[in-house]
Amino acid sequence: MNVSFYTLLGIRINALTIPALNSLIAEAVERNQKWIIANHNLNSLHIYHHDPKMQAFYAKADYVHIDGMPLVLLGQRLNLPLKREHRVTYADWVWPLMAEAAQRGWRIFYLGSKPGVAEQGASILREKFTGLEITTAHGYFDICPDSPENQAVLAAIHAYQPHVVMVGMGMPRQEHWILDNLEHIQANAILPSGACIDYVAGAIPTPPRWMGRLGLEWLHRLGSEPRRLWKRYLIEPWFIAKLFLREMWTQHTRAR
Repeated sequence: MNVSFYTLLGIRINALTIPALNSLIAEAVERNQKWIIANHNLNSLHIYHHDPKMQAFYAKADYVHIDGMPLVLLGQRLNLPLKREHRVTYADWVWPLMAEAAQRGWRIFYLGSKPGVAEQGASILREKFTGLEITTAHGYFDICPDSPENQAVLAAIHAYQPHVVMVGMGMPRQEHWILDNLEHIQANAILPSGACIDYVAGAIPTPPRWMGRLGLEWLHRLGSEPRRLWKRYLIEPWFIAKLFLREMWTQHTRAR
């Protein structure tokens, strides 16, 4: 599958829709490849510019989809060929992804969430998608590569032989874990997936989908978890604005 990369505010992204992402996973499985399919939003953009390990992770990523309508809108302002359907968040993608997995027989290993939450979400998915093979492990363990807990997680993944590993431990913890353990993760697609299963399980309220399409999902999340997310949504965007204005100025001067 031929997929173009674009540079936006110092990061590398792909213009990928949900069907295109599912097709990438199918291709990875058919070709027996191991691909990291990462994502970027405003939070990851901020972390990326302040965390060398996050930069190393994205350098390893094979594809990077957009998880945040603000990035689509900023890209459009910078003349990139981005559309609303190129914004793919797991709250939307998890359902067609699991439908595809059930249909094609992909085994899913989900690592993340609090103890019990991931399995609760997996039970909901198994009930909805007949034949879905999914197993889980919680994300509350010592992630040091040599720790007994981490080694047990890797052993569980190896024993299950999944086609897809989803890591939902929040940014940048999930990306750091993938980077540290990449050589030992046997899977065709590795997906850093944030609070994906938490939404399915109802542990975190899912924002109304119309808010996502309008780029207002952040407002719902801020209202749901103000103490945890106030800095992400009220402070970090000022750094993004500085990057955007700098890039706008660069384009302007080049066009003169």
